[in-house]
Amino acid sequence: QVQLVESGGGLVQPGGSLRLSCAASGRTFSSYAMGWFRQAAGKEREFVAAISWRGGGTNYADSVKGRFTISRDNAKNTVYLQMNSLKPEDTAIYYCAAGIATTRLGDYWGQGAQVTVSS
Repeated sequence: QVQLVESGGGLVQPGGSLRLSCAASGRTFSSYAMGWFRQAAGKEREFVAAISWRGGGTNYADSVKGRFTISRDNAKNTVYLQMNSLKPEDTAIYYCAAGIATTRLGDYWGQGAQVTVSS
């Protein structure tokens, strides 16, 4: 069993930066691939970024490539999403997810963190 708790969301102006964190409980965190998804109001949940269990492999949605960076610290049971050059269209609830592979996330979900990009 893995429990995920996101933090670091908030209100930021366009062009600004935020870093989301996802703290995981359980001793098996390092064996899971991790990822971030987001859901904007009135839209379906969409993939943002993923990282392999060792951290050597990452992939991103085209809409965030070059702006967002996913990383993990297995010693701290934490995965991060550094978001730069934020745009209003990045406004959404961001969810952390865990799974057996970067292409099979969703075994566990966090409760979500609101990110609002607005002037």
